[in-house]
Amino acid sequence: MIEHYPVLHREVLNFFSPLKEGVVVDATLGGGGHSHLILKNFPHIRVVGIDKDPEAIERASERLRDFKDRFTAVHSSFKDVDRVLKDLGLQEVSGFLFDLGVSLYQLKEDRGFSFQKDQSLDMRMDPTSRLTAYEVVNQYPKNLLEKIIFEYGEEKFARKIARLIAEERKKKPIETTGELAEIIKKAYPPALRRSRIHPATKTFQAIRIEVNNELGEIKEGVSKAIDLLEKGGIIQVISFHSLEDRIVKNIFREGKKLKKLQLLTKKPITPTEEEIKENPPSRSAKLRVARRV
Repeated sequence: MIEHYPVLHREVLNFFSPLKEGVVVDATLGGGGHSHLILKNFPHIRVVGIDKDPEAIERASERLRDFKDRFTAVHSSFKDVDRVLKDLGLQEVSGFLFDLGVSLYQLKEDRGFSFQKDQSLDMRMDPTSRLTAYEVVNQYPKNLLEKIIFEYGEEKFARKIARLIAEERKKKPIETTGELAEIIKKAYPPALRRSRIHPATKTFQAIRIEVNNELGEIKEGVSKAIDLLEKGGIIQVISFHSLEDRIVKNIFREGKKLKKLQLLTKKPITPTEEEIKENPPSRSAKLRVARRV
């Protein structure tokens, strides 16, 4: 059995290799995979792990218990990274890692992220937050639903999907992921309903992004992280779709223009064929890296 490694782990470790000591912030702790490799390979580095999912904090803390003297977990959104570090008495850090993918744990949980199982429409990464997928699907005006599905999902059938959702919810509320997936499937031409990518994929992505304010949090969190890096510090961001990557690219370009950053990747780094074979979900990952100047 192949040991599962977090996405682009070799590249992440390579870019952090100039750091001999200091603090690295794993801004998207998840299952603790990247943090584990950083702690294991850099014995003089301390890691602060941030996640808005309390279950992720619990899981990662258990996994990293052998490093508890060098590891601190904080339940928070990474958009509040300035407050998190201030509370820990840290003014600057040596490195930041953002892995913007949804973890496999979240997809497997009964939280409505996946259309593979019939689950309640939730999609909250932080279960204490107010907005759920149920409210987006059943209460958002049709034109706003269309806009979200088109822009966040880059879905060409957004208009028809939004119309069908609006028609169905008049009859009764749409309550589960299975119900929603079936409605979306009807918006697709029959020839495209059995393609390799499920018809609901892009719409589910769009609703998840809306529920968790993902793009707004990326802009805020990555921008704050750059200002919290010490001179020579490294920031790495792994994105999984074009909207995320575009935001990161623009923030990094602006940082370069303002003479805050030196870009270490002219183009994003993508997984090798070997990694994709080991870990198929990594195929869409893109890594951008910069150094504080």
